Amino acid sequence: MNVLLVGGGGREHAIAWKLRQSKKMARLYIAPGNPGTAKIGTNVDISDTDLDGIVQFARNQQIDFAVIGPEDPLSAGLVDRLAAAGIRAFGPSKEAAQLEADKSFAKHIMRANSIPTAESRVFSDYEDAKAYIASRDEPVVIKASGLAKGKGVFVCEDPADGILAAEKIMVNRIFGSAGAKIIVEDKLLGQEVSILAFVDGRNIYVMESAQDHKPIGEGDTGPNTGGMGAYSPAPIVTDALMDQIIREILVPTVDGMNRNDTPYKGVLYAGLMITQGGPRVLEYNARFGDPETQPILMRMKGDLLEVMEAVCDGRLSEVEIQWDQRPAVCVVMASGGYPDAYEKGKKISGLDEAARMKDVMVFQAGTAYKDGHLVTAGGRALNVTAIGDTIAQAKARAYEAVDQIHFDGAYYRRDIADKALR
Repeated sequence: MNVLLVGGGGREHAIAWKLRQSKKMARLYIAPGNPGTAKIGTNVDISDTDLDGIVQFARNQQIDFAVIGPEDPLSAGLVDRLAAAGIRAFGPSKEAAQLEADKSFAKHIMRANSIPTAESRVFSDYEDAKAYIASRDEPVVIKASGLAKGKGVFVCEDPADGILAAEKIMVNRIFGSAGAKIIVEDKLLGQEVSILAFVDGRNIYVMESAQDHKPIGEGDTGPNTGGMGAYSPAPIVTDALMDQIIREILVPTVDGMNRNDTPYKGVLYAGLMITQGGPRVLEYNARFGDPETQPILMRMKGDLLEVMEAVCDGRLSEVEIQWDQRPAVCVVMASGGYPDAYEKGKKISGLDEAARMKDVMVFQAGTAYKDGHLVTAGGRALNVTAIGDTIAQAKARAYEAVDQIHFDGAYYRRDIADKALR
Protein backbone atom coordinates (compact mmCIF):
# COMPACT_ATOMS: atom_id res chain seq x y z
CA MET A 1 0.00 0.00 0.00
CA ASN A 2 0.98 3.59 -0.59
CA VAL A 3 0.40 5.45 2.67
CA LEU A 4 0.35 9.18 3.42
CA LEU A 5 0.92 10.33 7.00
CA VAL A 6 -0.05 13.95 7.68
CA GLY A 7 1.90 15.85 10.35
CA GLY A 8 5.43 16.68 11.32
CA GLY A 9 5.88 16.31 15.08
CA GLY A 10 7.26 13.71 17.46
CA ARG A 11 3.92 11.91 17.44
CA GLU A 12 4.14 11.56 13.67
CA HIS A 13 7.74 10.31 13.85
CA ALA A 14 6.54 7.57 16.25
CA ILE A 15 3.53 6.72 14.03
CA ALA A 16 5.76 6.62 10.93
CA TRP A 17 8.23 4.34 12.74
CA LYS A 18 5.41 1.94 13.65
CA LEU A 19 3.67 2.08 10.26
CA ARG A 20 6.96 1.34 8.50
CA GLN A 21 6.99 -2.07 10.21
CA SER A 22 3.79 -3.14 8.42
CA LYS A 23 4.16 -5.96 5.93
CA LYS A 24 1.48 -4.21 3.86
CA MET A 25 3.54 -1.03 3.45
CA ALA A 26 4.87 -0.19 -0.03
CA ARG A 27 5.66 3.53 0.05
CA LEU A 28 5.31 5.88 3.01
CA TYR A 29 5.00 9.63 2.50
CA ILE A 30 4.93 12.16 5.35
CA ALA A 31 3.57 15.71 4.88
CA PRO A 32 5.47 17.72 5.93
CA GLY A 33 7.43 15.36 8.19
CA ASN A 34 10.71 16.20 9.91
CA PRO A 35 14.36 15.08 9.70
CA GLY A 36 13.48 11.98 11.75
CA THR A 37 10.68 10.84 9.45
CA ALA A 38 12.91 11.44 6.40
CA LYS A 39 14.90 8.37 7.47
CA ILE A 40 11.74 6.24 7.47
CA GLY A 41 9.82 7.44 4.43
CA THR A 42 9.64 10.32 1.95
CA ASN A 43 8.93 13.77 3.33
CA VAL A 44 6.64 15.97 1.25
CA ASP A 45 6.85 19.75 1.45
CA ILE A 46 3.14 20.34 2.07
CA SER A 47 1.79 21.95 5.25
CA ASP A 48 -0.54 19.76 7.30
CA THR A 49 -3.21 22.47 7.00
CA ASP A 50 -2.95 22.74 3.18
CA LEU A 51 -5.97 20.54 2.55
CA ASP A 52 -6.08 21.20 -1.20
CA GLY A 53 -2.39 20.37 -1.55
CA ILE A 54 -2.71 17.17 0.48
CA VAL A 55 -5.72 15.91 -1.48
CA GLN A 56 -4.03 16.69 -4.80
CA PHE A 57 -0.84 14.93 -3.75
CA ALA A 58 -2.81 11.89 -2.58
CA ARG A 59 -4.53 11.69 -5.95
CA ASN A 60 -1.33 12.17 -7.95
CA GLN A 61 0.63 9.56 -5.97
CA GLN A 62 -2.22 7.04 -5.92
CA ILE A 63 -2.33 6.98 -2.14
CA ASP A 64 -4.31 4.00 -0.84
CA PHE A 65 -4.55 5.09 2.79
CA ALA A 66 -3.99 8.29 4.74
CA VAL A 67 -3.32 8.78 8.46
CA ILE A 68 -4.02 12.20 9.94
CA GLY A 69 -1.90 13.00 13.01
CA PRO A 70 -2.60 16.57 14.25
CA GLU A 71 -5.83 18.14 15.41
CA ASP A 72 -5.84 21.15 13.02
CA PRO A 73 -6.35 19.23 9.74
CA LEU A 74 -8.85 16.94 11.48
CA SER A 75 -10.95 19.87 12.69
CA ALA A 76 -10.69 21.45 9.23
CA GLY A 77 -12.25 18.35 7.65
CA LEU A 78 -9.30 16.67 5.93
CA VAL A 79 -10.74 13.19 6.45
CA ASP A 80 -13.97 14.27 4.74
CA ARG A 81 -12.03 15.82 1.85
CA LEU A 82 -9.97 12.68 1.31
CA ALA A 83 -13.07 10.47 1.51
CA ALA A 84 -14.75 12.61 -1.15
CA ALA A 85 -11.68 11.97 -3.33
CA GLY A 86 -12.08 8.21 -2.82
CA ILE A 87 -9.17 7.85 -0.39
CA ARG A 88 -9.58 6.03 2.92
CA ALA A 89 -8.31 8.13 5.81
CA PHE A 90 -7.77 7.30 9.47
CA GLY A 91 -9.25 9.89 11.78
CA PRO A 92 -12.62 11.40 12.73
CA SER A 93 -14.76 13.50 10.41
CA LYS A 94 -14.92 17.27 10.81
CA GLU A 95 -18.18 16.94 12.74
CA ALA A 96 -16.79 14.28 15.08
CA ALA A 97 -13.51 16.17 15.60
CA GLN A 98 -15.54 18.89 17.35
CA LEU A 99 -15.07 16.70 20.41
CA GLU A 100 -11.61 18.26 20.66
CA ALA A 101 -11.95 21.40 18.56
CA ASP A 102 -14.89 22.81 20.55
CA LYS A 103 -14.88 22.20 24.30
CA SER A 104 -18.42 23.51 24.60
CA PHE A 105 -19.53 20.79 22.16
CA ALA A 106 -17.64 18.22 24.26
CA LYS A 107 -19.42 19.45 27.41
CA HIS A 108 -22.76 19.08 25.62
CA ILE A 109 -21.94 15.46 24.76
CA MET A 110 -20.91 14.80 28.35
CA ARG A 111 -24.02 16.39 29.86
CA ALA A 112 -26.38 14.69 27.42
CA ASN A 113 -24.92 11.26 28.19
CA SER A 114 -24.30 11.57 31.95
CA ILE A 115 -20.53 11.29 31.53
CA PRO A 116 -18.74 12.32 34.75
CA THR A 117 -16.89 15.62 34.44
CA ALA A 118 -16.32 18.85 36.34
CA GLU A 119 -19.21 21.28 36.81
CA SER A 120 -18.80 24.05 34.27
CA ARG A 121 -20.27 27.06 32.48
CA VAL A 122 -19.61 28.34 28.97
CA PHE A 123 -19.16 32.06 28.27
CA SER A 124 -18.91 34.01 25.04
CA ASP A 125 -18.97 37.43 26.76
CA TYR A 126 -15.98 38.54 28.83
CA GLU A 127 -17.95 40.69 31.26
CA ASP A 128 -20.32 37.82 32.03
CA ALA A 129 -17.37 35.48 32.56
CA LYS A 130 -15.64 38.05 34.78
CA ALA A 131 -18.71 38.48 36.98
CA TYR A 132 -19.15 34.72 37.38
CA ILE A 133 -15.48 34.08 38.21
CA ALA A 134 -15.51 36.95 40.73
CA SER A 135 -18.44 35.31 42.52
CA ARG A 136 -16.55 32.05 43.06
CA ASP A 137 -14.84 31.11 46.31
CA GLU A 138 -13.27 27.88 45.09
CA PRO A 139 -10.37 27.42 42.61
CA VAL A 140 -11.44 27.30 38.96
CA VAL A 141 -10.01 26.12 35.66
CA ILE A 142 -10.31 28.47 32.69
CA LYS A 143 -10.17 26.87 29.24
CA ALA A 144 -10.20 28.31 25.74
CA SER A 145 -13.03 26.51 23.97
CA GLY A 146 -11.13 26.06 20.69
CA LEU A 147 -7.79 24.51 19.74
CA ALA A 148 -4.83 26.00 21.58
CA LYS A 149 -2.02 23.46 21.09
CA GLY A 150 -2.51 22.08 24.59
CA LYS A 151 -1.75 25.46 26.17
CA GLY A 152 -5.25 26.90 26.55
CA VAL A 153 -5.85 25.79 30.14
CA PHE A 154 -5.26 27.91 33.25
CA VAL A 155 -5.62 26.47 36.75
CA CYS A 156 -6.52 29.42 38.97
CA GLU A 157 -6.45 29.29 42.77
CA ASP A 158 -8.29 32.58 43.28
CA PRO A 159 -10.79 34.78 41.39
CA ALA A 160 -8.17 37.41 40.46
CA ASP A 161 -6.08 34.81 38.60
CA GLY A 162 -9.20 33.45 36.94
CA ILE A 163 -10.27 36.90 35.71
CA LEU A 164 -6.76 37.55 34.39
CA ALA A 165 -6.82 34.23 32.51
CA ALA A 166 -10.23 35.04 31.01
CA GLU A 167 -8.96 38.45 29.93
CA LYS A 168 -5.89 36.94 28.26
CA ILE A 169 -8.04 34.46 26.35
CA MET A 170 -11.14 36.52 25.49
CA VAL A 171 -9.87 40.11 25.33
CA ASN A 172 -6.20 39.81 24.43
CA ARG A 173 -6.92 36.75 22.25
CA ILE A 174 -3.59 35.07 23.01
CA PHE A 175 -5.02 31.95 21.33
CA GLY A 176 -6.75 33.82 18.49
CA SER A 177 -10.25 32.68 17.57
CA ALA A 178 -9.89 29.65 19.88
CA GLY A 179 -10.65 32.10 22.69
CA ALA A 180 -13.97 33.38 21.40
CA LYS A 181 -15.61 31.22 24.08
CA ILE A 182 -14.25 29.96 27.37
CA ILE A 183 -15.18 27.17 29.76
CA VAL A 184 -15.07 27.91 33.48
CA GLU A 185 -14.81 24.66 35.43
CA ASP A 186 -14.54 23.58 39.02
CA LYS A 187 -11.01 22.44 39.78
CA LEU A 188 -10.77 18.66 40.24
CA LEU A 189 -8.24 17.05 42.60
CA GLY A 190 -6.40 13.83 41.87
CA GLN A 191 -4.02 12.35 39.32
CA GLU A 192 -4.38 12.86 35.59
CA VAL A 193 -4.25 9.88 33.24
CA SER A 194 -4.51 9.50 29.48
CA ILE A 195 -6.70 6.75 28.05
CA LEU A 196 -6.50 6.22 24.29
CA ALA A 197 -8.77 3.91 22.35
CA PHE A 198 -9.31 2.87 18.75
CA VAL A 199 -12.95 3.43 17.77
CA ASP A 200 -14.62 2.28 14.53
CA GLY A 201 -17.96 3.97 15.10
CA ARG A 202 -19.31 1.20 17.33
CA ASN A 203 -16.51 -0.95 18.69
CA ILE A 204 -13.85 0.25 21.14
CA TYR A 205 -10.36 -1.15 21.62
CA VAL A 206 -8.61 0.46 24.58
CA MET A 207 -4.83 0.87 24.38
CA GLU A 208 -2.47 0.61 27.31
CA SER A 209 -2.82 3.46 29.82
CA ALA A 210 -0.43 6.40 30.02
CA GLN A 211 0.29 9.42 32.18
CA ASP A 212 1.35 12.77 30.75
CA HIS A 213 3.24 15.63 32.45
CA LYS A 214 1.82 18.88 31.08
CA PRO A 215 3.31 21.65 33.29
CA ILE A 216 6.75 22.94 32.34
CA GLY A 217 8.26 22.62 35.81
CA GLU A 218 9.17 19.68 38.01
CA GLY A 219 6.56 18.77 40.56
CA ASP A 220 3.91 19.84 38.01
CA THR A 221 4.61 23.54 38.49
CA GLY A 222 4.42 26.45 36.05
CA PRO A 223 2.36 26.93 32.89
CA ASN A 224 0.94 24.10 30.84
CA THR A 225 2.74 22.88 27.74
CA GLY A 226 1.98 20.43 24.97
CA GLY A 227 3.46 17.78 27.29
CA MET A 228 6.94 17.38 28.84
CA GLY A 229 6.97 13.60 29.05
CA ALA A 230 4.86 10.51 29.52
CA TYR A 231 5.01 6.91 30.62
CA SER A 232 2.99 3.77 30.00
CA PRO A 233 1.37 1.97 31.73
CA ALA A 234 0.06 4.14 34.56
CA PRO A 235 -0.01 2.00 37.75
CA ILE A 236 -2.91 4.06 39.09
CA VAL A 237 -5.12 2.57 36.32
CA THR A 238 -6.00 -0.81 37.79
CA ASP A 239 -8.07 -3.37 35.90
CA ALA A 240 -11.10 -2.39 37.97
CA LEU A 241 -10.59 1.31 37.24
CA MET A 242 -10.15 0.63 33.52
CA ASP A 243 -13.42 -1.31 33.49
CA GLN A 244 -15.10 1.68 35.15
CA ILE A 245 -13.58 4.10 32.61
CA ILE A 246 -14.81 1.97 29.72
CA ARG A 247 -18.29 1.56 31.23
CA GLU A 248 -18.88 5.12 32.46
CA ILE A 249 -16.89 7.20 29.96
CA LEU A 250 -15.77 5.55 26.72
CA VAL A 251 -18.92 3.58 25.87
CA PRO A 252 -21.31 6.49 26.68
CA THR A 253 -19.09 8.84 24.64
CA VAL A 254 -19.15 6.66 21.53
CA ASP A 255 -22.88 5.92 21.93
CA GLY A 256 -23.58 9.61 22.54
CA MET A 257 -21.70 10.62 19.39
CA ASN A 258 -23.83 8.19 17.41
CA ARG A 259 -27.03 9.60 18.90
CA ASN A 260 -25.77 13.06 18.00
CA ASP A 261 -25.36 11.95 14.35
CA THR A 262 -21.61 12.56 14.61
CA PRO A 263 -20.28 8.97 14.65
CA TYR A 264 -16.69 8.66 15.79
CA LYS A 265 -13.90 6.79 13.98
CA GLY A 266 -10.20 7.03 14.77
CA VAL A 267 -8.35 7.42 18.05
CA LEU A 268 -10.40 8.74 20.94
CA TYR A 269 -8.26 10.25 23.70
CA ALA A 270 -9.85 10.81 27.09
CA GLY A 271 -7.84 13.00 29.45
CA LEU A 272 -9.11 12.03 32.90
CA MET A 273 -8.72 13.13 36.50
CA ILE A 274 -8.85 10.21 38.91
CA THR A 275 -10.64 11.79 41.88
CA GLN A 276 -11.75 10.27 45.16
CA GLY A 277 -15.21 10.00 43.58
CA GLY A 278 -13.93 8.16 40.51
CA PRO A 279 -12.72 9.15 37.01
CA ARG A 280 -13.80 12.50 35.56
CA VAL A 281 -13.28 13.75 32.00
CA LEU A 282 -11.01 16.80 31.73
CA GLU A 283 -10.93 16.87 27.94
CA TYR A 284 -11.18 14.79 24.79
CA ASN A 285 -8.65 14.74 21.99
CA ALA A 286 -9.59 13.50 18.55
CA ARG A 287 -6.20 11.89 17.81
CA PHE A 288 -3.16 10.25 19.30
CA GLY A 289 -1.76 12.20 22.26
CA ASP A 290 1.68 13.74 22.14
CA PRO A 291 3.87 12.61 23.92
CA GLU A 292 1.75 9.62 25.12
CA THR A 293 1.91 8.07 21.64
CA GLN A 294 5.67 7.58 21.87
CA PRO A 295 5.73 5.18 24.88
CA ILE A 296 2.45 3.52 23.88
CA LEU A 297 3.62 2.65 20.36
CA MET A 298 6.99 1.53 21.73
CA ARG A 299 5.00 -1.10 23.64
CA MET A 300 2.57 -2.05 20.86
CA LYS A 301 3.19 -5.30 19.05
CA GLY A 302 1.68 -6.15 15.68
CA ASP A 303 0.67 -4.19 12.63
CA LEU A 304 -0.57 -0.64 13.27
CA LEU A 305 -1.61 -0.20 9.64
CA GLU A 306 -3.88 -3.25 9.83
CA VAL A 307 -5.51 -1.89 12.98
CA MET A 308 -6.10 1.49 11.34
CA GLU A 309 -7.63 -0.18 8.28
CA ALA A 310 -9.95 -2.17 10.55
CA VAL A 311 -11.07 1.08 12.20
CA CYS A 312 -11.89 2.65 8.84
CA ASP A 313 -13.72 -0.47 7.64
CA GLY A 314 -15.73 -1.00 10.83
CA ARG A 315 -13.92 -4.28 11.59
CA LEU A 316 -12.27 -3.39 14.88
CA SER A 317 -13.92 -6.36 16.60
CA GLU A 318 -11.77 -8.67 14.44
CA VAL A 319 -8.50 -7.15 15.70
CA GLU A 320 -6.40 -8.33 18.62
CA ILE A 321 -3.39 -6.27 19.70
CA GLN A 322 -0.54 -7.62 21.79
CA TRP A 323 1.49 -5.41 24.11
CA ASP A 324 5.01 -5.57 25.44
CA GLN A 325 4.48 -5.95 29.17
CA ARG A 326 7.55 -3.85 29.91
CA PRO A 327 6.89 -0.16 30.67
CA ALA A 328 8.15 2.75 28.56
CA VAL A 329 9.11 6.29 29.52
CA CYS A 330 9.36 9.34 27.25
CA VAL A 331 11.29 12.50 28.20
CA VAL A 332 10.75 15.66 26.14
CA MET A 333 13.81 17.82 25.49
CA ALA A 334 12.59 21.36 24.88
CA SER A 335 14.20 24.56 23.61
CA GLY A 336 15.19 27.17 26.15
CA GLY A 337 12.30 29.55 26.91
CA TYR A 338 9.52 27.09 25.98
CA PRO A 339 6.49 27.35 26.33
CA ASP A 340 6.99 31.09 25.85
CA ALA A 341 9.34 32.55 23.23
CA TYR A 342 12.10 30.04 22.57
CA GLU A 343 15.33 29.92 20.65
CA LYS A 344 15.78 28.11 17.34
CA GLY A 345 18.75 27.00 15.27
CA LYS A 346 20.78 25.37 18.07
CA LYS A 347 22.99 22.52 16.81
CA ILE A 348 22.03 19.11 18.16
CA SER A 349 24.68 16.48 18.86
CA GLY A 350 24.70 13.01 20.38
CA LEU A 351 21.67 11.52 18.60
CA ASP A 352 23.71 8.68 17.10
CA GLU A 353 25.08 7.75 20.52
CA ALA A 354 21.59 7.73 22.03
CA ALA A 355 20.16 5.75 19.10
CA ARG A 356 22.72 2.99 19.63
CA MET A 357 21.44 2.34 23.13
CA LYS A 358 19.33 -0.78 23.68
CA ASP A 359 15.55 -0.27 23.77
CA VAL A 360 15.83 3.47 23.10
CA MET A 361 14.18 5.56 20.38
CA VAL A 362 14.71 9.27 19.89
CA PHE A 363 11.69 10.68 18.09
CA GLN A 364 12.30 14.04 16.50
CA ALA A 365 9.70 16.80 16.87
CA GLY A 366 10.91 20.39 16.51
CA THR A 367 14.04 19.85 14.40
CA ALA A 368 15.38 20.92 11.01
CA TYR A 369 18.54 20.80 8.92
CA LYS A 370 20.55 24.00 8.55
CA ASP A 371 23.89 24.16 6.74
CA GLY A 372 24.17 20.39 6.98
CA HIS A 373 23.59 20.29 10.74
CA LEU A 374 20.56 19.09 12.69
CA VAL A 375 19.22 22.06 14.68
CA THR A 376 16.32 22.92 16.93
CA ALA A 377 13.30 24.36 15.15
CA GLY A 378 10.44 24.06 17.64
CA GLY A 379 9.55 24.28 21.30
CA ARG A 380 9.59 20.56 21.94
CA ALA A 381 12.63 19.38 20.00
CA LEU A 382 13.13 15.71 20.88
CA ASN A 383 11.18 12.89 22.54
CA VAL A 384 13.62 10.44 24.12
CA THR A 385 11.79 7.17 24.77
CA ALA A 386 13.00 3.96 26.40
CA ILE A 387 11.64 0.57 27.49
CA GLY A 388 12.81 -1.26 30.61
CA ASP A 389 11.86 -4.25 32.74
CA THR A 390 10.48 -1.83 35.34
CA ILE A 391 9.37 1.78 35.24
CA ALA A 392 12.48 2.69 37.23
CA GLN A 393 14.70 0.99 34.65
CA ALA A 394 12.85 2.58 31.72
CA LYS A 395 13.22 5.98 33.38
CA ALA A 396 16.92 5.49 34.06
CA ARG A 397 17.50 4.34 30.49
CA ALA A 398 15.59 7.32 29.03
CA TYR A 399 17.61 9.82 31.09
CA GLU A 400 20.85 8.03 30.23
CA ALA A 401 19.96 8.61 26.58
CA VAL A 402 19.05 12.25 27.31
CA ASP A 403 22.53 12.69 28.80
CA GLN A 404 24.04 11.70 25.45
CA ILE A 405 22.24 14.52 23.61
CA HIS A 406 23.30 18.16 23.68
CA PHE A 407 22.10 21.52 22.36
CA ASP A 408 22.40 25.02 23.80
CA GLY A 409 19.58 25.84 26.19
CA ALA A 410 18.19 22.30 26.31
CA TYR A 411 15.53 21.98 29.00
CA TYR A 412 13.80 18.90 30.33
CA ARG A 413 12.05 17.82 33.48
CA ARG A 414 13.98 15.35 35.63
CA ASP A 415 10.95 13.86 37.36
CA ILE A 416 9.11 12.13 34.50
CA ALA A 417 7.50 8.91 35.80
CA ASP A 418 8.23 9.71 39.46
CA LYS A 419 4.48 9.46 40.17
CA ALA A 420 4.63 5.79 39.19
CA LEU A 421 7.49 5.13 41.59
CA ARG A 422 5.87 6.47 44.76
